[in-house]
This record gives sequence, C-alpha cells and structure tokens, in this order.
Amino acid sequence: MLFVSLAWALAGVPSPKAVAADASRFDLETSDGMQIATWYYPAPEDAKPLATVILVHDLDGSASHKDLEPLAIVLQKAGCTVAVPDLRGHGASKEGSPHEKRDFRPLKKSELELIAAGAGGRLRAQSAVRGDIEAVYGFLLSRGDVGSTDRNPLAIVGCGGGATLAALWTAADWAWPPIASGPQGQQVQALVLVSPLWTVKGLTIQPALATEALKHAVPIMLLTGKNDRDAARLFDQLRKHRPDGWHQRIGAETTRALDRRREDAKRQDEEPSSETLFLFQFDTTLGGGKLLDDDATGLIVDFLAAKLRDARR
Repeated sequence: MLFVSLAWALAGVPSPKAVAADASRFDLETSDGMQIATWYYPAPEDAKPLATVILVHDLDGSASHKDLEPLAIVLQKAGCTVAVPDLRGHGASKEGSPHEKRDFRPLKKSELELIAAGAGGRLRAQSAVRGDIEAVYGFLLSRGDVGSTDRNPLAIVGCGGGATLAALWTAADWAWPPIASGPQGQQVQALVLVSPLWTVKGLTIQPALATEALKHAVPIMLLTGKNDRDAARLFDQLRKHRPDGWHQRIGAETTRALDRRREDAKRQDEEPSSETLFLFQFDTTLGGGKLLDDDATGLIVDFLAAKLRDARR
C-alpha cells in the first residue's frame, strides 16, 4: 500500500479551510476538473477507532452535506473519521466549476455516472477517471484514514439518490485488482442505504447488484419508511443471494430491534453474526435524510460496530 499512498500524496493534499472546532473543509478535484467541497470530521483522539465513513447526500437542488451533518457528528463521537462531500452541482460545489450556479436538475445521466466512477488503468492511484466519491477516497487514503481494511475499515452511507451512487461506487471499489504491493480495492466493508432509489435520472442501481460486492461480500443495511417500493424491491433482489443471512424488521418491530441490537453490540466476545443483510422499515412516510432521527442513526452506529468488528476477527 505504500506505493499507492505515496502516489496519492504526490498528487497534492489540499489545505483545510476551518469551518468548526471538530471539522474542516477541503476542496478536492475530480479527473474532469470539478472542485468538490468536502467536510472532514476526524475521530476524537481519545476514542477507540471504529471506521472511516463517507456520507453521500441525496440528489436535488437543495441537498448538501448539511443534511448529513447530524449523522456525521454522531459517527464522529462514536469513534469514526467521517468525510461528507457536496456532490457536483450541490451546495458549495456549485462554486468555481463548469457547473457554477447549477443544481441537480440539469445534471445529465453521464454526470451522475461520473460521481460514482473510479476506473481507468491498472493503478488506482493513477486512475484516468476519478469522480466525486473517488476523489474523497483518494483524499482519505493520502491521510492514512483508509488503506488497511482490518485497522481502519471503510464504510459508506448514502441517502436517496446518493444511496444509488454509494452502491455503484462500492461496486467500482471492489472491481480494482490487487497489485504487487497489496490490495488497492475491496476497501468498502459496510454499506448503508437510506431510502435507496432503483433509478435516478436514468441511472440505475442494477449494475451494482450484479457484482460480487453486493451479492455476497459487503454487509448491507437498508433503512426505509413505509411503502418504499424501491427499497423493498432492492431488498428482495439482495436476499436472493443471502438466503440464510438476512434480517427484516417492519414498523414497531424496528424500534424493539433497536434496543436488542444495542445490547448485542455491547457483547464484544460474542460469535460473529452470520447475518449480512438488514432491512429496517420505520412507520413513517419520510425518506432520505429526513429519516435519520436518533433511532435510525443509532441503528447505523450499531450496524457498523457489529459488522466491522466481525471483519476484524
């Protein structure tokens, strides 16, 4: 991994712009010259490290990293290092780019594909195509926050259309082959999809579902409101490949399951769980970032703690 980390470092590490006592803003550049404003929340120095997490906000004209800031703070307090970008055409990433003053609506399918893209060539650090999320990953790699799945495992959380992009980028991450110095892909060890969309502006999640990453390898949690057909369809598709490893709770069962899973997460010596696919459906019509109340964020923290602890065994 030394060669890969060094290559990212030589590409230039951005200087931070202070935005809060516990977070800093960095401006990252994609392979097509987009400037992606990203907020970085380092894990507390006195906390037991849990994971590095990339959060991907929903896709619409008003969406930005601010929608996920409460979740970022909860994860940070739980021992996570967190990065939250404003995707191209959103928030502060509208500034200083070819898409200045544009919002989500004019973005084309090809632009959305690029947000989740990371490919081109044999070496990931020198990839020809480096989209928004891949630029964030490269930044985290340059800081040493990712790169070793047992020491600092990587998780990604996406909301709404951002969940679709998170799934597609997870598949792209797992597609990178190992090189002589070690693995350069398969970094994502947990995936959380909040109100995922099957299709957004013609971009479908289907290609990701056909990959080994989403079929078998990566633990996945889905959080949804009631009557969410896309999430139900996605869960049905995923559990076909994990017939003995899925867990589903609906409505009031979700709240009761929250209490039980918190107790389970405290048992550090328990045997690793065989469940790797979870659906928690809340009794609400809310979706996306609006679904992320205390119960939902608690489930995310517990899921990461349990599944990433399993990955370290």
